[in-house]
Amino acid sequence: MSKQFVLALDQGTTSSRAIMFDHAGNIYRIAQREFPQIFPADGWVEHDPLEIWQSQLAVMAEAITASRSNGSDIAAIGITNQRETTVVWDRATGLPVCNAIVWQDRRTAAYCDQLKAEGWTEIVRDKTGLIIDSYFSGTKVRWILENVPGARAKAEQGKLAFGTVDSWLVWNLTGGGSHVTDASNASRTMLYNIRHKCWDQELLRLMDIPESMLPQVRSSSEVYAFAKLPGITQDIPIAGIAGDQQAALFGQLCLQPGMLKNTYGTGSFIMFNTGEQPVSSANNLLTTVAWDLQGKYTYALEGSIFVAGAVVQWLRDGLGLIKNSADVERLALTERDSGGVYLVPAFSGLGAPHWDPRARGAMFGLTRGSTAGHLARAALEGIACQVSDVLTAMAADSSIALAELRVDGGATVNDTLLQFQADILQLPIVRPKVLETTALGAAYLAGLSTGFWGSASDLAQQWQEERRFEPCMTAAWAAERLQRWRLAVEKSKAWAD
Repeated sequence: MSKQFVLALDQGTTSSRAIMFDHAGNIYRIAQREFPQIFPADGWVEHDPLEIWQSQLAVMAEAITASRSNGSDIAAIGITNQRETTVVWDRATGLPVCNAIVWQDRRTAAYCDQLKAEGWTEIVRDKTGLIIDSYFSGTKVRWILENVPGARAKAEQGKLAFGTVDSWLVWNLTGGGSHVTDASNASRTMLYNIRHKCWDQELLRLMDIPESMLPQVRSSSEVYAFAKLPGITQDIPIAGIAGDQQAALFGQLCLQPGMLKNTYGTGSFIMFNTGEQPVSSANNLLTTVAWDLQGKYTYALEGSIFVAGAVVQWLRDGLGLIKNSADVERLALTERDSGGVYLVPAFSGLGAPHWDPRARGAMFGLTRGSTAGHLARAALEGIACQVSDVLTAMAADSSIALAELRVDGGATVNDTLLQFQADILQLPIVRPKVLETTALGAAYLAGLSTGFWGSASDLAQQWQEERRFEPCMTAAWAAERLQRWRLAVEKSKAWAD
């Protein structure tokens, strides 16, 4: 049977998905399953790695079964994943030594403060492109070694493996046969030197992490190993890996320097292609590896916002204002505007460009006249205003005039959000026909390395615009809104102190 599909595994923060893409880059089958979020203490967020694997295995089987496939028509598997989330497991048993520590988790904030006080800020930034923050994996690995009984001794004996979620999935897909990651995920650990393209020995010594724990760093597009799947008659090559935001940049086909995208997921992540050279940020953005194609690195500037779609989940689960996340737009449209209410969703601190782990969520401007509709509006506007803060920093760092912002992720079905985003940015917002660009990017990377698609430049012809949102409000209106927003942000900072 000829190869008709690429299977993308999209392992996200709140759910696992599997999507079958055809040659035209269209979705043929999709399956999704949520898994539990674990909150053991204030600022702590965990996942059960076995739940992650079982949910991913289940949706993979569901998508393949719905396609009536026996695997012979699948050219390759591409993997994209929630980044920075840290899994440590026993090499002999394949079992995790503890729950995964999620990227949102803030338990290592005090240790990060210690590193800053000791003068490591510029060294870490120069080597990794990152700021010192508990967001990244390195300090999470150290915490596990220091706090899980027996973990330090086993690690020093070479018995433990560390990986971000992509590595954990490949390990399980290959029955423990491969321990790999790609350069985009490695660049998010605070342990990888993005200039020398290797694990950094000085940083490993600093955090006391044995190098034997680390996965081999490979290209973002190559055949790493073959997946052995229950009920599938032949092994399928695992041929593409990228962190979720880098995969979305590739899926949006932002292949030229100066192109940028924003993904509205649990968090919101703006990524700006800077080409073959890393660009250092003077405005608290991250310099990161976008992808590695056959040894040729493409770099990006990134602004990471910790809470975007998660604020809508909070309206649903925490306040009970809506039954389903999709209901937020209908509720927001019951009011003309936010009624002067500003919601800063700093539930787990503030990301770029503020980087304050002790900020906490706050609402300002409440009156007796404030309604649920005002809160829904304020939640959507808070997402968009956070994006504005990042793009302001991005424009300053790059000295490039921004032409448009390509968007993807679950929240992009919300026209009200995207129109406000265009208004507050004074910039066109472009929504593609295929919104699953994170999974599509992983599929593209896997398909390129197996000959399913010809070249990255050929793929650029597949991208299609579904709708463009042009600014309708004046620049003066946007400036006034942003001034009040920034006042609210400043008042939310350092609250946990």
